[in-house]
Amino acid sequence: MQFHRRFFQLPKSSFFLFGPRGTGKSTFLLQALPQALHIDLLQPDRYRELSSRPERLRELVSAEPAERPVVIYEVQRIPELLTVVHALIERDRERQFALTGSSARKLRRGGVDLLAGRAVRETLHPFMAAELPSFDLDQALTSGMLPLVLAAAEPRKVLDAYASLYLDEEIRFEGWARNVGDFARFLEAVSFSHAAVLNLTEVARECEVQRKTVASYVEVLEDLLLAFRIPVFTRRAKRKTSVHPKLYLFDSGVFRTLRPRGPLDRSEEIDGAAFEGLIAQHLRAWIAYSDSDCRLYFWRTAKGNEVDFIVYGGDGFWALEVKNSNRVRPQDLRGLRAFRADYPECTPVLLYRGDQKLLIDGISCLPGHDFLRQLRPSEDLFIQ
Repeated sequence: MQFHRRFFQLPKSSFFLFGPRGTGKSTFLLQALPQALHIDLLQPDRYRELSSRPERLRELVSAEPAERPVVIYEVQRIPELLTVVHALIERDRERQFALTGSSARKLRRGGVDLLAGRAVRETLHPFMAAELPSFDLDQALTSGMLPLVLAAAEPRKVLDAYASLYLDEEIRFEGWARNVGDFARFLEAVSFSHAAVLNLTEVARECEVQRKTVASYVEVLEDLLLAFRIPVFTRRAKRKTSVHPKLYLFDSGVFRTLRPRGPLDRSEEIDGAAFEGLIAQHLRAWIAYSDSDCRLYFWRTAKGNEVDFIVYGGDGFWALEVKNSNRVRPQDLRGLRAFRADYPECTPVLLYRGDQKLLIDGISCLPGHDFLRQLRPSEDLFIQ
């Protein structure tokens, strides 16, 4: 796999590095900590050795120089190792531990502590556009931004296998869903909720399971870092707002793979959801890598005014509307105008698929491709 410089900054202390499979956690740590002791729990022999006797880790680490870091991949496979790691950190504060995982669910549900604050929690996201030497928006909307996929000779086949990998290696192996068939139908049904307000009752009806089952399945997706919800912005609200969050799958390519497509589906509807999701995953990465106190929201009133994203925090206050269109129509700005009327402190921006920068009624209308290419952590969200 070709190595691309990532915006993620290696912590100086011990840390957890979470992220879905395929985001490049192992590749990054092999490059960033080549001198470390690398312990991969996906290797069957290593897994058997440490699962049968977790204290063996103490012996392996004690044989290494005190300054040598230790990297443990997919630590959630043997949660008992964290007790040993905790003791080792207490004994030797100078040694750095890097613990990767594609889920914190088993760690949390197993009742183990995440090192009681001795290790910071970080997340590695799919590629940001500016991390790549070249960026093609159309390709990103089709294949997504997962390093695993972009490095493949046949990206479509890798994406097609991605959902099966989680069903077989995560869901079935960990026993998180009693009926894998129900969960597979849920994955298909919930893909229609990507970039939309999540209606659990509707999803449950579609996949013919109980509402509480769907609620638990959504939690599984979030714990596996395959999906995330963003809440409604309600601070100092002047109007009645929606109470339900919006749901996004974590990568536009994975969304495309899970979303069924037939003669009755409009391509622009799927493309629009993919474009909005791509912006969402970039905003999350920008917030995480900037170590910003900003949070991501959306805004929707009871009367139907909506803004796709609100980025709010000490570093700024932005309202972003995303349109999968090559031109800007007057009605495209309605939600931003309504939000600006309630919150004149915000910076309203519309992102669209055209190639011209426009200023309409004090609202910047920017090409989405240009926005993604210039977005870099710790820099202003919009470079004028």
